[in-house]
Amino acid sequence: MFVVCGEALFDLYAMDGDAGLSFDARIGGSPFNVAVGLARLRQPVALFTAISTDALGVRLRAALKSEGVETGLLVRSDRRTTLSLVEVGSDGAPTYAFYGEGGADRAVQMGDLPSLGSQVWGMHVGSFSLVAEPVGSALLEMVRREAARRLVTLDPNVRLSVEPDRERWRARIEAFARSSDLIKVSEEDLDLLYPGESPADRAAAWGQIGVHLVIVTRGDAGAAAFGPFGLVEVASRPVTVADTVGAGDSFMAALIAWLAERNIKTRQALAGLRKSDVAALLDFAGRAAAITCSRRGADLPKRSELAAATKS
Repeated sequence: MFVVCGEALFDLYAMDGDAGLSFDARIGGSPFNVAVGLARLRQPVALFTAISTDALGVRLRAALKSEGVETGLLVRSDRRTTLSLVEVGSDGAPTYAFYGEGGADRAVQMGDLPSLGSQVWGMHVGSFSLVAEPVGSALLEMVRREAARRLVTLDPNVRLSVEPDRERWRARIEAFARSSDLIKVSEEDLDLLYPGESPADRAAAWGQIGVHLVIVTRGDAGAAAFGPFGLVEVASRPVTVADTVGAGDSFMAALIAWLAERNIKTRQALAGLRKSDVAALLDFAGRAAAITCSRRGADLPKRSELAAATKS
């Protein structure tokens, strides 16, 4: 089983109407999406977060159960569910404004950290749960505690609207990176946090502190991977873009699923990947992200859809 840690919320898509704005509310949050994505790719997965007992929280929990995500690690909270206002630009790229100060998913504390059984082979962290408190400090403690026994993946997924202090983001990401085996990061996030530094140099810096595989996504320019094998680059898949909401989460879930399907569940196995393996990994994740981009919202693909895409 894989454990995904972080926020769970509702995305509100604003639409102009005759009497003002109306909203299309959809379940979301980057870690929530990754957990659902893994379940749809037929991987045993649990989500660790705090979910509100309010009406929206009830729907979040029900959605997880419906998707097949294990809910035994969820923490009940009487705080409200976080909301995110989403506006999608003409290029399909979303911008987010979060309304979550004091929200349930930020309320995880040290005492809420679960004991993970031997069936758990890895864990994922990312997005604003890295820097929001108290959840950020709790997850950092959990990652440090578990890193020697589990494969750890990290996706910074920077949200400056939650925490505008870039130095705080850099410091916290570096702290998590020291216990991470695989980092997936967008070129946009690298530009935000490390302006003027090339992806290769940033990957080398993370490699020096123990990260075995760094993957940089470049939108319609494809993706690149850095590791002991050197550099691997793949082109993006041609797709008619509805929007790019959830594309990065889909890519992340597919990376983990590909590794799981090949029993690459330890840092030693990850470090042994060859260039041809990494190219296949990036292609698989790119196909998953392309499917998500072809439809509205964070609608991540099922395993059968990826199999069909492989044959086409």
